[in-house]
Amino acid sequence: MHAVSGSVGQPALDLVDETFLAVPPSTVAAAFADPRSWALYWPDLVLEVYTDRGEKGLRWTVRGALVGTMEVWLEPVLDGTLLHYFLRASPATARPLKARELSREFDRRARAAKAIALGLKRQLEDGRPPGEPPAHA
Repeated sequence: MHAVSGSVGQPALDLVDETFLAVPPSTVAAAFADPRSWALYWPDLVLEVYTDRGEKGLRWTVRGALVGTMEVWLEPVLDGTLLHYFLRASPATARPLKARELSREFDRRARAAKAIALGLKRQLEDGRPPGEPPAHA
């Protein structure tokens, strides 16, 4: 989903992404459990958990380069997990960004979110060939 807004009181960026991983939710949750991993995934953000949902994911408040909220929701689906990613935030800048700058920031954040998800998919599925059942099945 692509949403870039400039409305007062609304986050300027509203990003949603989904990626299927052929591993159980507990495996994906473990990848996000250690706060040290957050700095690897989002190096310019300071995250503070406001809801720890265990195997269902985490919700954070976001500070740093952006101000707002972020969530990773882990939904059990078939023989794996649908990783839902939500980012609702505005750039923490001294001046409002122009529409073109907001669009670039949205694209940058969307690409980074997908890179995180696909990196986890590669790592956690551990070479599982497409179409084959996951190792835990």
